[in-house]
Amino acid sequence: MSDEQTWSAAEGGSTLGLEGAEGGTIVRDEQHPAGLRLTLEEDPARSFHALTCTVSGWLVHRRYFDEEAKAQAAWEEMKPALEELSVQLPATGAKGMDETTRAAGAKLGAFLARFP
Repeated sequence: MSDEQTWSAAEGGSTLGLEGAEGGTIVRDEQHPAGLRLTLEEDPARSFHALTCTVSGWLVHRRYFDEEAKAQAAWEEMKPALEELSVQLPATGAKGMDETTRAAGAKLGAFLARFP
């Protein structure tokens, strides 16, 4: 994989410390040039950790954890799975109901079943 195809800090790292979509503080936030993003929020007072993954044009999926170690392990497991998923989806996104889009739906469903 070339340097231009690696994960990097989302928005240059400027999102770290901000409030995330789930009301926690963003502690990790990375993006990939293939339109992927992983964001981890935490709120220790609530024993709350939310992991949001995005596949641009296809998916936004959130997972919730009660322990930081579980959330961090999920991060490491989901990162390569997202890369694998992204190469299986049409770059045009979910447009129309042709056979390609239906096949992509099955791949997305398998990803969601693997990471509930």
